[in-house]
Amino acid sequence: MPSSEARVRTEKAGRYLDQLCKHFSHKIPAQWEASSGRLEFDMGTCRMEVEREALVLCCEAEDQADLQTVKTVVGDHLVRFAWREDLAIEWSNGP
Repeated sequence: MPSSEARVRTEKAGRYLDQLCKHFSHKIPAQWEASSGRLEFDMGTCRMEVEREALVLCCEAEDQADLQTVKTVVGDHLVRFAWREDLAIEWSNGP
């Protein structure tokens, strides 16, 4: 199963995790706590972890096209929520 990870440097990782999960919970299954969360899209999933100065995004899907869709949806929303910051989201491919 294709996967990809991004470590997004921000001091507001917990805030963005909360915003993403609350936003998506109106449309898809979403679970979250203070330092972790999971979004379950039809095309794949995104797990999130809050680190000291970063939000770690781990996406998985059945194929590369669906993986790209999950990454785009989550990444675009994160950038929109963090419009005051110049976030860099650089994805690396998993195994």
